[in-house]
Amino acid sequence: MPRTSLLSQARDLWTDIASTDVAFPSTGLTVVTSPTSKMCPPGWMGLVILGEAAIATAPDDENAERARKVLANLSIAQLRSDKGVAQALTPTAVLGPTALAYLTADDFRPADSAALAAGQTIEELPADHEDLRALERLCSRRDTDEAGIDKITSPVFVIREADESNEVIAASGHTSWPRNTAHLSVLTAPSARGRGLARATASAAVAHALAAGMLPQWRARVPESLSVARALGFSELGTQIRVQLDS
Repeated sequence: MPRTSLLSQARDLWTDIASTDVAFPSTGLTVVTSPTSKMCPPGWMGLVILGEAAIATAPDDENAERARKVLANLSIAQLRSDKGVAQALTPTAVLGPTALAYLTADDFRPADSAALAAGQTIEELPADHEDLRALERLCSRRDTDEAGIDKITSPVFVIREADESNEVIAASGHTSWPRNTAHLSVLTAPSARGRGLARATASAAVAHALAAGMLPQWRARVPESLSVARALGFSELGTQIRVQLDS
């Protein structure tokens, strides 16, 4: 699939998530009012840049007009930066920037089994399995919120520690999003990071999504997460920023 087609699919996804009639312009930014936008928490402004174009949703007309005025002079590069947006809007809080990456079947680079220790295999669990809650308890609240493995709608692909504990130390799956998109989730226990387990479990989740004809999406706020995505063949196409506006 050409990169332009992948970009078009990603844009179609985010216009659906905006929950109002909006389209990405050829270049620059379009701001619309959408109090029910899923691009951000309720009452916030959501901004998504894909390629050289961006859309933003505001919770009301007043904030939409404000965003149009103060963001109009920012370049796409400045819109991708949380500092550029923060300086323009002086928000209460900013979440992001979060990288948005997508994958085609032709670009997929599956992980090999070299990361697995002797006796380790990848197994499947349902998202409500208690062993996954135990994994979450090993991780920080920030990490568990970011991963969202409790929201996974696919099987969860896991690796267990190769010792007597047999505890789950890495997990990945995907959540069904609009436009037949598979939103990837990955979580690894702090003590097990740096061993290639995130890539191994995510590879299984991506293969499952592609077999179902879905578009895999990866969102990453930290470089380590994005490096895993790139290793699997994901292309970074855009950025998401969520802004809590002054009331």
